[in-house]
Amino acid sequence: MNPLNPLNTTRRQALVLGSSALAASALAQPAFREGFHYKRLPSRLPGTAGKIDVLEFFWYGCPHCYAFEPVLGPWIKQLPANVEFRHVHVFFRENTRGHQRLFYTLQAMAVEHQFRPAIFKAIHEQGNMLETPEAMVKLLKPLGLDEAKFSAAWKSFEPKSFSAARIDAANRLTAAYELDGVPAMGIGGLFLTSPGMAARGERMSEADSGRRCLQLAEQLIKQVPAA
Repeated sequence: MNPLNPLNTTRRQALVLGSSALAASALAQPAFREGFHYKRLPSRLPGTAGKIDVLEFFWYGCPHCYAFEPVLGPWIKQLPANVEFRHVHVFFRENTRGHQRLFYTLQAMAVEHQFRPAIFKAIHEQGNMLETPEAMVKLLKPLGLDEAKFSAAWKSFEPKSFSAARIDAANRLTAAYELDGVPAMGIGGLFLTSPGMAARGERMSEADSGRRCLQLAEQLIKQVPAA
């Protein structure tokens, strides 16, 4: 074979390009392993009838959850109609309790999505940990929060109230999925993964590990059997 033959050069270039494409494809479609990149629950948890529940477990005060937000938001919008997505605010330690109550109070008012970006920004960019309801109102009232409704919803944590029921359900889900950190993704009551798990064994940015997690979540959604 004449190495100077232009045809051979073209073939070598094609092989190189082909190899590069295969390498890129391999990076784009990693081989996820059960027990390493994700775990399967011992038995499937009950969920929304006719839907595949996809849950993001998070804490407002978690910097990794904050880094996950810009990646997660657009992904939620393109989920298929058979997927029911929910944010689940966890309670791990005492300093997470107030934020969990804030989340479910705003959910009871149907305005959590409206204030979510401002809450994350206040905590992670401005150092305002929102440790009291007064601090929460001070932040959110100028942004449109109805203080009277918030105060009423914050105080209405009777056992059968919306907020109390949601907090109880969130705590049960946290235990059932055996969470030990956030952010994490529960898929179909059957699988659990996270950016850290999905990127395990590799060094990458938080944004890329978040994308890897969502890529895995898409694969796991397809594996959830019909209810």
